[in-house]
Amino acid sequence: MSALLDGVLAVFEPSVMLCLSIGVVVGMLVGMFPGITATMAVALASGFTMTLEPVQGLAVLLTIYVAANFGDRIPSILINTPGTPASIATTFDGYPMAKNGQAGLALIVSALVSAVGIVASMVLFAGAAVPLAQLALRFGPSEMFAVVVLAMTIMISISSKSITKGLLAGIIGLFIATIGRDPITGDARFTFGIRELNGGLDFIAVIIGLFGIAELLDQLLTHRNHEVKPISALGRWWPTKAEYKRIAKPTAISGLVGLVVGIIPGAGGDIAGLLGWDRAKAASSTKATFGKGNIEGVAAADTASSATLGGSLTTTMALGIPGDSVMAVMIGSMIVWGIQPGPSLFVNEPALVATITAIMVLATFITLAINLVRMPMMVKLLDMPKPYIWATVLVFCIVGTYATTNNLFTVWVMLFFGVVGLILKRCGIPAGPIVLGLILGPLAESNLRRSLLIDGPTGLIDKPISATLIGLAIIAVIAALGSPLLARRKAKRAKANPS
Repeated sequence: MSALLDGVLAVFEPSVMLCLSIGVVVGMLVGMFPGITATMAVALASGFTMTLEPVQGLAVLLTIYVAANFGDRIPSILINTPGTPASIATTFDGYPMAKNGQAGLALIVSALVSAVGIVASMVLFAGAAVPLAQLALRFGPSEMFAVVVLAMTIMISISSKSITKGLLAGIIGLFIATIGRDPITGDARFTFGIRELNGGLDFIAVIIGLFGIAELLDQLLTHRNHEVKPISALGRWWPTKAEYKRIAKPTAISGLVGLVVGIIPGAGGDIAGLLGWDRAKAASSTKATFGKGNIEGVAAADTASSATLGGSLTTTMALGIPGDSVMAVMIGSMIVWGIQPGPSLFVNEPALVATITAIMVLATFITLAINLVRMPMMVKLLDMPKPYIWATVLVFCIVGTYATTNNLFTVWVMLFFGVVGLILKRCGIPAGPIVLGLILGPLAESNLRRSLLIDGPTGLIDKPISATLIGLAIIAVIAALGSPLLARRKAKRAKANPS
């Protein structure tokens, strides 16, 4: 108990509170500017937090993760443009409400239900992470390899419209992970005689390139001057008692959707928001007005997307499998600090787990308090010219990457992966599975090798747990391949029989 208490109290140290405050400001700004995703922001911040103590660094990164989840609703509601993919469903009813003179009400409801979703998800984390970690502690190399295969399969299946492109992204990530010295034999692999590659590619440089530079280049190439002006007439702010009652049901339904979706690796807030909005619409007595400015739609979308945070944190901390792309970046940073997420974390460092939980909860309440204050400035910030934002992001990318190694080679690696990321983005190949492959590649390789040495080639299918997990991975692939075929067949039948 004292370890848990010490972990919670560590959050209230002045240096950690300062880091938490910085994270709130950065996260809110990141969410407000469309095109700068939470993953990109956490990747950028990783380069600057490497010199901090782990708790201080985690305070910055986790708070950005939480605060961006609030900030991205603002452009969704005021300019009909999602700040991040997680707030896509917010535009369905948020922007129509703003056009109807209810922008302030939509913003307040969005902030309240987002806080409810995150706190509920943290309750899930507190209740489910320890049992899941205890179960995972019984896993041997075969089971851990099967877990990694299942996680990668699910993320590849749902992170792209094309499973082929998702699979290709995963393979690219696994290939990148093999660059450097073999961890067992010490033989050089794909280093081409370049000394700087002996230790492998710098993780921070790769993710800043894929998420930061690639997005920056894409925005430069696709920028248009005629942008939508934010709605400045915000109207009333606080809901009435009747409106509180109206949003209770969709909040509960979509919250459950978000909690379930959050546990699935790779299924982030965007998928949860869309599913939660759809389920709340199906259960509503006013479904005809969904998409036309229904307050229930805003509550459902934002509760579901926010409720994924705790589930994502659960799989990340209990299994070492990132729940979403932000957590994939977070795992990389934690490994650099010498922290290995996974079941042993709960045994070896229970105080750190308590600290992480306290940071997430405290960041939620602080960000909620800021959102509940009327902020006329936020509308003006949305008018900031994009070139200023691009220049700032580029400087942060270069300085942050250089700061990790003090070596210009790392900066060139970042720029290279920025160009690669842009090409992949234009080809519709997602970056998430690449990062997942980069992180999980060494884990999969080491466990597969140990499994083959200990149990032989049949070890993976002889053990019930590993056989079940691999079976689920195969089912996930078959389901992903079969869904488009079923959809096309259904569309053909509908076209043939329009009645």
